[in-house]
Order: sequence, then structure tokens, then C-alpha cells
Amino acid sequence: MGAARDYPCRVAHLLGAEALHLDFGTGPVLGSISIGLDDGDRIGMVGTNGAGKSTLLKVLAGRIEPDDGRVTVARGTRIGVLDQSDHVDEALTVAQAIVGDRDAHEWAADPRVRDVMSGLVPDLPADAIVGDLSGGQQRRVALAHVLVGDHDVVFLDEPTNHLDVEGVTWLADHLRRRWPANRGALLVVTHDRWFLDEISTRTWEVHDGEVDMYEGGYAAYVLQRVERDRIAAVTEQRRQNLMRKELAWLRRGAPARTSKPKFRIDAANELIADVPPIRDTVKLHRMAAARLGKDVVELIRVGVSYGDKEVLKDLDFTIGPGDRIGILGENGAGKSTFLRLVTGEQQPTAGRVKTGVTVRVEQLSQQLAELEDIADERVSAVVKRYSSIQLSDGQEMTPTQLLERMGFTSAQLKTPVGRLSGGQRRRLQLLVVLLSEPNVLVLDEPTNDLDTDMLAALEDLLDSWPGTLIVVSHDRYLMERITDQQYAVVDGGLRHLPGGVDEYVELSRERRAGGTSGIGTFGAGAGDEAAATLRAAFPGAVETGASSGAPALGGAERRAAEKELKAIERRMAKIKELTEGTHNEMVMHDQSDFAGLARYMKSLQELEAENDELEERWLELGEQLG
Repeated sequence: MGAARDYPCRVAHLLGAEALHLDFGTGPVLGSISIGLDDGDRIGMVGTNGAGKSTLLKVLAGRIEPDDGRVTVARGTRIGVLDQSDHVDEALTVAQAIVGDRDAHEWAADPRVRDVMSGLVPDLPADAIVGDLSGGQQRRVALAHVLVGDHDVVFLDEPTNHLDVEGVTWLADHLRRRWPANRGALLVVTHDRWFLDEISTRTWEVHDGEVDMYEGGYAAYVLQRVERDRIAAVTEQRRQNLMRKELAWLRRGAPARTSKPKFRIDAANELIADVPPIRDTVKLHRMAAARLGKDVVELIRVGVSYGDKEVLKDLDFTIGPGDRIGILGENGAGKSTFLRLVTGEQQPTAGRVKTGVTVRVEQLSQQLAELEDIADERVSAVVKRYSSIQLSDGQEMTPTQLLERMGFTSAQLKTPVGRLSGGQRRRLQLLVVLLSEPNVLVLDEPTNDLDTDMLAALEDLLDSWPGTLIVVSHDRYLMERITDQQYAVVDGGLRHLPGGVDEYVELSRERRAGGTSGIGTFGAGAGDEAAATLRAAFPGAVETGASSGAPALGGAERRAAEKELKAIERRMAKIKELTEGTHNEMVMHDQSDFAGLARYMKSLQELEAENDELEERWLELGEQLG
């Protein structure tokens, strides 16, 4: 099974797969895979598009029969599934689709149902007909139906699709509370890297018909994959360097992660010692100013109304050369209106928008509109129309080099655009936009249909793109990664968020709890009315029930914890020294002496096991000390 590791048995084995093999006629999708799910597992599954993630999930869930091998389920284990093909009966009401025929007073008294409905469908009346809902709303109803069930094992395929930042945060909190250690198992396929980090105790990477297993979430997975590449002397230098850059950002650029480390700090620092800063901000701004001048876009006392509804009012906002701005806000708050003002698609009903003479704005839309007119053309013919572009690091890249950087193979160059997969079209769409040489780029939900590796490649490319960037996205990992300042559309204006996405989530929670914190409300609309109705009918139905963290230590307890922490760090440093020494001795040992080599391996395993235990305690103490 490739690089898969064996893990110690937990409290109960719920589901197992032995020697799974599946071939759709174009080569094995799954090749002799043996894996299992135990109580307490929360597993995130990653891999490139087409690698077999969704197929493996369906095989484990019993929806696809393998060509060979078998899946066994412990007696009495209840399984819930949400895959991307699941649809809700359009004739049902929202309440019927979620809770079945249960009476309103019965489900309203169930804390789990109230939590799920308030977290996923607060904007949908219980008696609304499913067929009248949008595709995204129906998807949320389907997810809610799975989560209200009393399941031991739950499989979720891309559950964050159609959820905004608040919805993704709620879902992560709910899953962590729902599946603590030794209670059921969860398997999630997702490209949302922040979500992976929040929920996963282990990560499975599907590739080439195999499954590699990693401890921890996305951050830990990145570190371990870089280490494995280095140890195995992998020749994919570009891929390796890209992941090392990703690791460098995880360590240096995200305070929320560095304050609660999820992997070996010393090992991470060694791996990224020679990796330069993610973005050369000074050079980027200098090159952007040369292309744009001082004036980019300025909104002066701008107001936008649709009939009697005022979406934006008295808005003053300046966008400068090289700025990287993230925009957050609830649906209907005015994000799209703000983007249309920047691109010039919409004129304000009050005030004015001043745009620099040299400004060339391009937008990456959600609908792939840029590719509609070239669906019959081959990829190679499309890119031949464009010349090379220069990046902020001085590198000049041809269209063909850009295609390679974004994962296109030589065979795919001959493919008509209309026959590309969703992820391939998304990548080509971005390249077409970049090759048109805009100096202001607007990205509206750019992560759709992209796997984690392609997201890393996209972010790496945008790091050196010399222009002004404005991003609207529910992917908070991408938002933190490629933007330097974040703003929320609040009460008709833009509020700066020094604390980034975390601050926005906290403000949203305060709004839902009824507090204003001096900021007003976040665009009251249909969702607020529905929530108010639910509160009136069923008091407490819109409370999420999120548990608060443990209180910080103080006094003698804090001193004792600090002392223990230092002792653990000294022992971990000693273990590292012993491990390196054992590795060196093992290399020098007679390779034909299998008994001696086995003793070295046993020593290394014991050191690793001790280090793992110390790490867990180190992380626990770090959380307590804040």
C-alpha cells in the first residue's frame, strides 16, 4: 500500500477495507488498498483531482463495489454519507428533508437538530419547498440531513462547498464537538486547507492508486510530505520546493497556527531555513507602482441603492498600487456590488469612483465566463495568442511555462477547452486572465474545483504577480495566504479587520448573539428574519452551543506547567540528538547484519514513540499557558 503506516489499535474498530482494487478500464483507480476507521478518527482525505478520493469514499461507504477486496463493517455500526451526487427530494419541505416526519415540537426540542439547523439553514423557512431552493441551498439541506442523524461513521465529500466563512467555521466546530476522541469516526474529502487543519487527526493522501497516511491535519501533512520527499531523494524538485514554500508560510506567516503548533517546530525550521520570504513586498509595490502610477481606484462618498434598499452608503475607500485586499461579508451584504464598482461594471447612485488612467482591471468570475467563446479551441491555440509576462521577481514566463506551472501536461495542450475538467478550466481561466496583462486583478471565489496542490501552485504564482489584488473568498486559508489586509462589508461600509478572518468570525458571532460591539449589524436580511422566527417559535434554536476553552492557568499551577514544559523541551532535544546518532550508527553498521539493524530500528521506534508522547503533552501545556 505504498507509504502507509500501521497505527496502534484504538478503542473500537468500526470499518475496515482489505486489498481494495478498482479499475474503470483506464488503469487502476485503487490498487490493493488496505485501510480502516476506528473510534476517534477524524480523517481528512486529499489528493489531486481525479486521483480517486471520491471513489474511495464511495467504496468505503458501500455505494460502489470494488473489483477485488472487501469492506467490513462492525456489527451495529450506523453510517451516514454525503457525496457530491446526493440530491434532496424536491417535493419535500426543508424540515421534512432534514428531520423526516418528526413533529415540529419533537425536533425543536432536540439540541443536535437545533444546532444543525441554526448553523446550516438559518435563512431557510422550515416549510419552504426544496425544489424552490438554489443548488447551494439544497446542498446545505442535504448536509444538515446527514448531520442530524445518529451515525457512528460519517463520510462527507466536499462539505464546505456553498458555505461561507461563518458556515465553514461553524461546521468545523460542530464536527470537533460531535466526534471527540473514542466516539465514532469521520472521513472528509475537502480541498479547504483551513478546514482540514481544524478537524483532522489524520490525513490520507490518495495518489497513483495508493493511500499514504499522515498524522495530524494539513500543516502536519505538509511537513511530513516534505520530509518524506527529502529522505526518499525525490526528483520532483519543483513540487518539493513548492511544498517547502507552503511550509515556510505555515511557520512564518500565520499567527493563529504558530501560537498553537501542530508539528515539530525544530524540524520545520530546519527545512525552511533557506526559503526566502513568501512575498517581496517592497519589490512588488515598486513594480506595481511603475505599472499603475500612484492612483488606482478611489471610492469617494459612494452609495449604492437598489430601489429602497441601500447596500453601500457614504463609502470612502482607496486602493493603491500593489495592495492585496481580502473582502469578507455575509451573502447580500454588498461584496459583489463593491467588486462591480471597482471593475467599472456598476455606477454608484451617490458619490463617485475615481479610476487611474493606466488601470487595466480583469476579473476572474465564478461562472468561467471568460472561456465560453473558446470552448471549441484547443488549449495550445488559446495560449498562442499571448506573449510572455514578467513577474515581480524579474522572471519572465512564457504562456507554455505558465501552463506547466499550473499542472497542464503536453497531452492536455491538444484538448479542446470545452472538454477540460472543471479544475482544468478553472486553471486555464486564471492563466487567460493573467496573460491579458491586467494590473488590477479581482478574484471572486477562485478556489472552486482546485485541489490542494493546485491551490498551492496558484498562490505561489500570485505571490510574484506584480499588481493590485482584490479577493472575495470563503476559503480563509487562501484569504490569509495571498492578501495582506482584510475588510468586512459591514452596515453599508468597509470595516478594517486587523485580526483578519478570526476577527470577522468573532464579530459575526457577536451579531448572532445579539451584541453589536460598536459595529452595528452585519447587513440584516432574510437570514436574520428567518433566525428571528425560529427563535420566537423555538427559544434557543439559533444558539450553536460551542464550548468555551479551558481557563488559563495561574499562580503555582502556571509555574509548575512552565517548569514541566522546559523539561519536556530538554528531553525532546536529547531525543533528537539520540535519533541522529542512532541513524549515523545504523548507516555505518554492517548492512548484512540483519539482527543488528533490527536492534537499531527498534531503538529508533522507541525514541519516536517517546517523542510523540512528549509532543502531545507539550502541545497540551502550550494550550493551557496560552
